[in-house]
Amino acid sequence: MRCPDAPFGHLQRLTDNVGLLQHADGVVPLHTDGYSVDDVAHGLLVICREPSPPQELVVLGRRYLYFLTQAQELGGKFRNHLGYDRQWRGQPGTEDGWGCALWALGTAATRGPTAGIREESFMRFSRGARVSSPSAHAMAFAALGAAEILDSRPGNHAALALLYRAHVAIGTPAADAGWPWPMPRLSYASAAIAEAVIVSGHYLGDDRLLRKGLRMLEWLLATETRDGHLSVISRQGWSAGEAAHLPASDQRPAEVAGLADACMRAATVTADDTWLAGVRMCVAWFLGDNDAKVPLLDERTGGCSDGLTGVGRSRNQGAESTLAMIAVLQHGRRLAAASARTSVGQDDSPPGAGIRTIRD
Repeated sequence: MRCPDAPFGHLQRLTDNVGLLQHADGVVPLHTDGYSVDDVAHGLLVICREPSPPQELVVLGRRYLYFLTQAQELGGKFRNHLGYDRQWRGQPGTEDGWGCALWALGTAATRGPTAGIREESFMRFSRGARVSSPSAHAMAFAALGAAEILDSRPGNHAALALLYRAHVAIGTPAADAGWPWPMPRLSYASAAIAEAVIVSGHYLGDDRLLRKGLRMLEWLLATETRDGHLSVISRQGWSAGEAAHLPASDQRPAEVAGLADACMRAATVTADDTWLAGVRMCVAWFLGDNDAKVPLLDERTGGCSDGLTGVGRSRNQGAESTLAMIAVLQHGRRLAAASARTSVGQDDSPPGAGIRTIRD
């Protein structure tokens, strides 16, 4: 599998001395839209996934963590948007920004490149885990952070309690083989929902729940595969009562990154490397094996197009899409390295063994 190294040049271009700017006009950062906790949290995630990050990436990680600490209030909730005028918009809450922040903080607490980052992140995660969200998606993101905490701190009460609350918020997957989903409609971040069910079953010791999560992911991956490549559902969503899923007019890189994360998680908890085929499809989607047959990765700029239609790609390269591309290429490089080690007899373990998602 051809997989280039994850480029960080455009991420550095989008980062200033405050945080990570959300959007870009082409490759030029747009200051007018300011910063979001969701994007900054994912920035911290990919820095902490990088093995032995160079000092310039460690500096970015500290900046993103500092942004999250400023966004969090004492009760654990998060403001989600900071204007370029350095003024926070809205009130602290437990929407997706809260969930993504806990996901990033749990990851940084376990895999942060410095002791200071790990310690501060664990304290901030513990504060945020005191509260919950009525949103299934927000709880799913938070559950992924709880799973990271449990990797380094088995039995952590706050993380276990958060996983249980996430499972309740997401609901029970349907028994219908044609629609094995706990919701009547697929919308955004569907793979994170499936992965949250998988980690809940795994860390709570509920094998039945784990099997349901794996069945959800298997069905989602099959639903979003067309002619041997990925064709992911747009944010407009899709439900069983609608016409057959057709190539979406607005496919988002973040949806593909979520599938890669979930497939890697499934390979890890089951030690079944057949799940890694899904990860390889995600890598291939960014490199051009998609409905439009064009790469989303811009190797010249180190950025990623914001979306894919049936005939082309967006010219804009914002933070969300660039972070999604980095995350998938990080997975791809780990698989390539594991395959290389196996081919020379240095590693007899399955490719998925010992690989943790953001999610190593």
